[in-house]
Amino acid sequence: MPERRPKKLVLAVIDSLKPDMLDLAIEEGRAPTLAALRDRGTYIRDCLSTFPSVTPVASAAIATGCGPGEHHIPSMNWYHRGEERYVEYGSSFQATRAFGVVRSLYDTVYNMNMAHLTRAHKTVFEHLDDAGLRTACTTWLIYRGRTRHDPSGASVYRRIAEAAQFRHSVYGAGELFYADLFDSRNTGCTSALGMPGQRDQHTGCVGAYLVEHDLFDFLLFSLPDNDTYSHKAGPEGQVRSIGDADRALERIVHVAGGVEAFLEQHAVIVMSDHSQTSVEASANLADAFADARVLGPSDPAPTEAELAVSPAARSAMVYSLDESRRDELVAGAVATLRELEGVDVVATRSNGEALVHSGRGDLRFAPDGDLRDRRGRAWRVAGEHAALDLDVSGGRVVSATYPDVLNRLWSALECPHSGDVLASAELGYEFVDWGGAGHVGGGSHGSLHRDDSEGVLLLCGVDAPDQQEWALTDVTRLVLDHFGVALAR
Repeated sequence: MPERRPKKLVLAVIDSLKPDMLDLAIEEGRAPTLAALRDRGTYIRDCLSTFPSVTPVASAAIATGCGPGEHHIPSMNWYHRGEERYVEYGSSFQATRAFGVVRSLYDTVYNMNMAHLTRAHKTVFEHLDDAGLRTACTTWLIYRGRTRHDPSGASVYRRIAEAAQFRHSVYGAGELFYADLFDSRNTGCTSALGMPGQRDQHTGCVGAYLVEHDLFDFLLFSLPDNDTYSHKAGPEGQVRSIGDADRALERIVHVAGGVEAFLEQHAVIVMSDHSQTSVEASANLADAFADARVLGPSDPAPTEAELAVSPAARSAMVYSLDESRRDELVAGAVATLRELEGVDVVATRSNGEALVHSGRGDLRFAPDGDLRDRRGRAWRVAGEHAALDLDVSGGRVVSATYPDVLNRLWSALECPHSGDVLASAELGYEFVDWGGAGHVGGGSHGSLHRDDSEGVLLLCGVDAPDQQEWALTDVTRLVLDHFGVALAR
């Protein structure tokens, strides 16, 4: 008897999808496709994001099964020590302009995958490509696979991209569709170069074509517009944009003949990369460090700078640029951040330990102690547990306010591209970016807090082990297990 072939798998990532808002969208009848998948699957409402809980870091975790300490993408904005410059992945249009539009887009489209993301760990596309499975990806930050793709052919968008120096080939999933820059085949779908409001429609169009023509075993189905809308309207506004994402999903279900017919041939994972919280006030790091010589985006005298500062929504990093004065500069940065209104948690690393400061006290921690977190990882903790709202009892260490906080902070501090000092904002606050932009009156994300960090994981037709805690880093394993492919480290 021939071995049964696994169902094709669609991994739909709805950017910033907040569990409460998904529930409300379903209740109001705005998300019938998601309702049908939820009713037939396993619904997890507290799948944990990374720290920082921003899209580049989270996307790399989804694609590799690793945190930033291993995958090496540290934030939305960061300082590249080797190249002595900032990397800006598109915090806002204003920030992109501050660092140079071409440079920022080049870092996002090319360097993130080909240079910044570690080669030490395979992506889910590389694992599946190596196993002979057919992979596909719509516009998503982490696309690296084994297939070479040349820039798309002639179109008005292609000509604009070529004028901006986007002429190089990339290695991606077998079928790659990236904002009109890369189209592995002509589907008749366009995305206006990935403009917000067009991206979910483009994904739905491409996905329907791929389903109709049976062109994948695994499809990364990216739905980013919910994040953009939520930034403007606030998390409560997601009910509308979740409806838009649902319509994109409905397109691939419809072309297969409806939900039941689709699920006969396909398994589905729907997930968030992080959540969002409301923003009521902003904190400006450039102003906070006005007494120091901070490197600017187009600094006329970069060698004179003492610090590099990297705001990223509700998280931030500070780098010492003078190794001979590192301890002094780091201590000064910690002191400045502790006094800055809107900062909740400040962390750095010294002598093999993480040092954490908050308004509730100070503590230090490191791996390999007598305490166990919810996954059985070992930690030693000293100081005031209230600093991270830790509950330490019976040999266990957990935090209701900052879930999986020791592991998430440690991984961020271990990332070779992270700053010397990390900061997480209080609820209601956001750090304005280098373009002066923020989301006061809307929504944002990035912090350690559970409201930024707990998102949706909806499994339909995918076997899931029974475990206490779920995180983005579990998804690569779920996908590979579905296809019987071993996770290679």
